[in-house]
Amino acid sequence: MPSSEVTISLIQTSCSDDIEANMEKTFRKIRDAAALGAQIIILQELFAWQYFCRQVDDRFFSWAESVPGPTTEKLEALAGELGVVIVASLFEKRAAGLYHNTAAVIDADGKYLGKYRKMHIPEDPGFHEKYYFTPGDLGYSVFSTRFGRIGVLVCWDQWYPEAARITAMMGADILVYPTAIASLPEEAGEEAEKYLDAWQTIQKSHAIANGCFVASVNRTGTEGHLSFWGHSFVSGPFGEVLAEGGTGEEVVICRISVDSMDRHRTTWPFFRDRRTDSYDPVVSRWLDEDQG
Repeated sequence: MPSSEVTISLIQTSCSDDIEANMEKTFRKIRDAAALGAQIIILQELFAWQYFCRQVDDRFFSWAESVPGPTTEKLEALAGELGVVIVASLFEKRAAGLYHNTAAVIDADGKYLGKYRKMHIPEDPGFHEKYYFTPGDLGYSVFSTRFGRIGVLVCWDQWYPEAARITAMMGADILVYPTAIASLPEEAGEEAEKYLDAWQTIQKSHAIANGCFVASVNRTGTEGHLSFWGHSFVSGPFGEVLAEGGTGEEVVICRISVDSMDRHRTTWPFFRDRRTDSYDPVVSRWLDEDQG
């Protein structure tokens, strides 16, 4: 059975255009995290690559691979050796012309448990993901690991309370969000702080509304015109920040008590008081005046 006390690690790094070097650095940091007692290790979005979605260029499709595939095989060996759970965000080639932004989950015995394909795909200046990724079609997923039930979502998914709610309702103890979020040059200073605050606030809200833990890991460093701000963090069910990284490369460690969720959900019984009979409108794209 999973232990009540679980140690999570978030690994935030910068990335170069050398994929092998990025991967080797992350693997070293996985070892560092395990040495610090980490049991669940979460990697940032597209951890082995620079964030290629900042531009539209078809040569980057050559970087994609099958999932499971060569990278998951390496992660399986490492997870089994260290006895840790690993959540890794990958660039999946499903078929010719069909690609996904995919997170793989490896259990502490080195077994590949499955994958989650990012559901919400953004298209913004510097974040041209619709060019590269097909929206996920596996639905929301919770993975039962040696150290707890993990609900995996990816980056842009983190702005949608529906995704967090559904995944929590499926039994997740921890919602994890591999992330690549950055500031554009025109968003420097006070504006960048507003974006950072909004990013953390929405995820702390998911923790509160669902009475669970939320762990978000962001990359760091400058890639082209994007400045990734790091600040990977873990939120508890009250929305309290239990651990947080800075702006540089870092292995963030956080100890949580999964058993505390039961007491929290009894104190704030949001699931008990949901009015499921009134929520049909939420599946509409928008409610026009004549529908209100």
